[in-house]
Amino acid sequence: MLTLSYCLIVSSIIFSIGLVGIFINRKNLIVLLMSLELLLLSVNFNLVAFSRFNSDISGQVFVFFILTVAAAEAAIGLALLVLLFRNSGVVDSNAISNLRG
Repeated sequence: MLTLSYCLIVSSIIFSIGLVGIFINRKNLIVLLMSLELLLLSVNFNLVAFSRFNSDISGQVFVFFILTVAAAEAAIGLALLVLLFRNSGVVDSNAISNLRG
């Protein structure tokens, strides 16, 4: 049987991997976006776990709103990455200062 503590342990492991990805690699924007998605995934996992173990559906409904925001964030982030790569030829966070419109 899957208990709440197992879900919280898995979620904290995913969250710590996302934090390590953000703090170790600050230059590559693709890794930063993937680490941010891991952070959002761990929060969603917590919401679903607490919602299931409390027999309340409101946490699972809130997850759909978070997934919508995460999809919009990913689309905008990838569009900025394509623009950055098109203008400078690298995917580096230091090259963002070259994007002036």
